[in-house]
Amino acid sequence: MRITSLSKRIIRRIGLLILVMFILSLVVFFLARLAPGDPLQSFYGDQLDSMTQEEIDAARVRLGLNDGLVQQYIRWFTNALHGEFGISLKHKQPVMNVVKPLIGNTLLLGVLAYAAVFGLATVLAVFCVLHEERFLDRLICRIGTVFYYTPGFWLGVVLVLIFAVNLGWFPSSGAYDIGMKNDLGNRVSHLVLPLFVMIASHLWYYAYMIRNKLLDEVRKDYVLLAKSKGCTRRQIVWKHCLRNVAPTIVSIMAISIPHVTGGTVVVESVFSYPGIGNLAVEAAKYHDYNLLMVDVLITGFAVFVSSFIAQTINEEIDPRMKEMETIQW
Repeated sequence: MRITSLSKRIIRRIGLLILVMFILSLVVFFLARLAPGDPLQSFYGDQLDSMTQEEIDAARVRLGLNDGLVQQYIRWFTNALHGEFGISLKHKQPVMNVVKPLIGNTLLLGVLAYAAVFGLATVLAVFCVLHEERFLDRLICRIGTVFYYTPGFWLGVVLVLIFAVNLGWFPSSGAYDIGMKNDLGNRVSHLVLPLFVMIASHLWYYAYMIRNKLLDEVRKDYVLLAKSKGCTRRQIVWKHCLRNVAPTIVSIMAISIPHVTGGTVVVESVFSYPGIGNLAVEAAKYHDYNLLMVDVLITGFAVFVSSFIAQTINEEIDPRMKEMETIQW
């Protein structure tokens, strides 16, 4: 039975995904354990100070911390293949029980921010192109540059002070109030400030890239031909130029996934938003190895799969991408 070109690409990328996840697990595993700090501190807390050396040694043996790093990794990898990712040293329960309730919160924040950033970036870029070198274009460029270079954590703290502490318009932390998990309005109110920080931190960077691509496009010969036929600049930009740079926009969206999703770590930390980004910071802080491994692998998997989907869409928009991939392979 003949395998189609799409099936071949999917098989190749699945193989690449397995390789990437394996390498990522190796890097995180060894770097985390070579970092200074004692994971027993997160497991026992202040109780560790009152333990005898014999008790500490026994605890390290019980948790498998005295084994060689290679032996520890082989044990972890073997268990992971069976769906067992170990116990969280800080939370003292299976890692997946800690992570699962938080994945939805991070997905909600990340997907909304990602969609808003590129939707607004495209509209903003087109607006700037339609008003090229006019007052509004120059004003947006300057305001956008200021927001882009403003640290996200600083902007988050300022917004909390103004809109949460002083005005009391929005909550300063959490994903929802106690007992209000299914209340849509309550969840939206908790998302406003984190979303604003994520959008403000990334919007202009991508809007500026799309703006420049569109400006290059409007200077091509076919635009002059369209103008000679009576088409307005607005019609040309929306119907022709934007369509021609669509593959470039999709490519930008694909490579931007780590950038935008990485911003959730800062935002979740500032707003104490219960997500896997904030959990990863906590896991690194307390040397919770098993929790950190799962957090990083979930993030890496999401980034790879999202990039794969974006590239597949890009290939459908621009068939030349398929030819380039065939040549590379």
